[in-house]
Amino acid sequence: MIQSVLVANRGEIARRVFRTCRELGIATVAVYADPDADAPHVQEADAAVRLPGSAPTETYLRGDLIVKAALAAGADAVHPGYGFLSENAGFARAVLDAGLSWIGPSPDAIEAMASKTRAKELMREAGVPLLAPVDPDAATEADLPLLVKAAAGGGGRGMRAVRELHALPGELEAASAEAASAFGDGSVFAEPYVERGRHVEVQILADRHGTVWVLGTRDCSLQRRHQKVIEEAPAPGLDDALRRTLHESAAEAARAIGYTGAGTVEFLVSAAGRPYFLEMNTRLQVEHPVTEEVFGLDLVALQIRVAEGGRLADAPPEPSGHAIEARLYAEDPARGWQPQTGVLHLFAVGQPAGGDGGLRVDSGYADGGEIGVHYDPMIAKVVARAPKRAEAVRTLARALERARVHGPVTNRDLLVRALRHPQFGEVRFDTGWLERNLSELTGYGSDPSAPGPSAVRLSALAAALADAATRSRGEARDGGPAGTVASRLGGWRNVPSRPQTKRYRGEPDGSEHEVRYRLTREGLTADDCPGVRLLATAPDRVVLEVDGVRREFGVACYGTRVHVDSALGAFAFTALSRFPEPTARTEPGSLLAPMPGTVIRVAEVAVGGTVAAGQPLLWLEAMKMEHKVSAPTAGTLTELHAVAGRQVEVGALLAVVTETADDAPEADGT
Repeated sequence: MIQSVLVANRGEIARRVFRTCRELGIATVAVYADPDADAPHVQEADAAVRLPGSAPTETYLRGDLIVKAALAAGADAVHPGYGFLSENAGFARAVLDAGLSWIGPSPDAIEAMASKTRAKELMREAGVPLLAPVDPDAATEADLPLLVKAAAGGGGRGMRAVRELHALPGELEAASAEAASAFGDGSVFAEPYVERGRHVEVQILADRHGTVWVLGTRDCSLQRRHQKVIEEAPAPGLDDALRRTLHESAAEAARAIGYTGAGTVEFLVSAAGRPYFLEMNTRLQVEHPVTEEVFGLDLVALQIRVAEGGRLADAPPEPSGHAIEARLYAEDPARGWQPQTGVLHLFAVGQPAGGDGGLRVDSGYADGGEIGVHYDPMIAKVVARAPKRAEAVRTLARALERARVHGPVTNRDLLVRALRHPQFGEVRFDTGWLERNLSELTGYGSDPSAPGPSAVRLSALAAALADAATRSRGEARDGGPAGTVASRLGGWRNVPSRPQTKRYRGEPDGSEHEVRYRLTREGLTADDCPGVRLLATAPDRVVLEVDGVRREFGVACYGTRVHVDSALGAFAFTALSRFPEPTARTEPGSLLAPMPGTVIRVAEVAVGGTVAAGQPLLWLEAMKMEHKVSAPTAGTLTELHAVAGRQVEVGALLAVVTETADDAPEADGT
């Protein structure tokens, strides 16, 4: 029997494993890098061991240090979580060689699936349907489009879609470099790219006694940069024959390698309904909660049971209902999914009235936590379950919409709009759906054609009124007794030519809003918001009557940043100076770091060389994602400050391109 478990991971998944361990009476051990010293997973563990450093290569990817930590803390088992070393056969062997239990599949099974090319060979022998690989050196126009993929690792890293043959060599090189940086293995391969396919996977669980459970399907088609964003179980819209083929193929894949523990077999399902094996993840998936919700199981507890040598029942329980999960990321979808950093001041998701409301939130952060540059920008997974898919989708969209998320820009609005999109409800989506509909899904504020003041203007007005209440709090001014609306806003004003003015910049779109209002004995008069009555105000709460409807706004200020939450939506603003301040000027053509990160590659262009508009000049890695920085204009590279391997702060000058004449070369799109 396992008595103490070290989780070789951080954040949300470490907390998830610890939760099950506490329920089973098992002691817990955390490991942490320096930025995580005060993280919730460290505070919740019974013991914690520091891994000196910040970068994953110094800490969570150091298997030798993690094994030493387990021994030092008296743990007798290691759970790898997901990511980092979770699919590293060498680490699994090191854990076993140290006399510890490994809560996962055998090193041999991990090794068999570690290389996608080798895995496909094994699956072909087992009769699992798959796409035939394409030799990049022999590829022709008839083979297009192609998908270049890393042979090792996952998460969308080292993956490129190629639609033009002349672009193939460059994409192979780029994919190889990204794979080498992410996984230490630059091996890549190419296969046919299935247009408008769906990503459907099957959860399996197997014990050491020959029992293999097939725990249904999940759809993970809503992706950005080949990384999952919304997942659900069971996968909707599959006929019985296809579902049976997926289940049988997944079971065959597990039996072919003598698999034990929890694992996921991933498939790409074409528009015609043909499934193709993608890969097998030899670990617990990020999206495992949706399977747990529909089957009523604790997969972590079952992993531990299998690691202890326990037997599974002959068959799993029957599934019931539907579950859907959204990954809330600190990122700006409208700006190329750019990761965001900063303090997460507040994160709260309320349960609907009645029971537990069918909501589950798995998060690695607590209020006041810092979202840094070294790790994945996922804040939380929000999961809804209900008897029917439409009900689960509605519950999740409403929970996200009403959640209070005060901190960096997130993808919350995109998630809500995607969940409520008619095509999502009708199951008319595929792995490219988010990207194709991005402009529609990243619209800001309410519909400008809607009657009455827009939600964003009302929210800005509420922010200004709360600010006024804050500034005059505790003061009773002439014109009204202490505690009235008038006193809290500085008294009645009878001079119509002197309105109160407050300027804000909306986030994330950067639009400016000037709020002008007057408060007289006749009540509130606000420019752009006619007919709005002020019912109550306080530094953290404003109540307005809009066209006869009472609207309450919660307001929270963090320095110059203001968050306003209401039933109309959630908005963030930055308070601006009343008089515009001069801004720092940069030389035209300057390339500034859009985020803090590490320069991982620099293009082979020397200072003085000619570049085309849009030509990639360097690549940054931040928060497990690669970001291309391109020439803003055609011209001459006159300065280059970026060096591969160097960390840069946001706004750092990376290079300068001096614009040339109109006949400068155009970018070739690669």
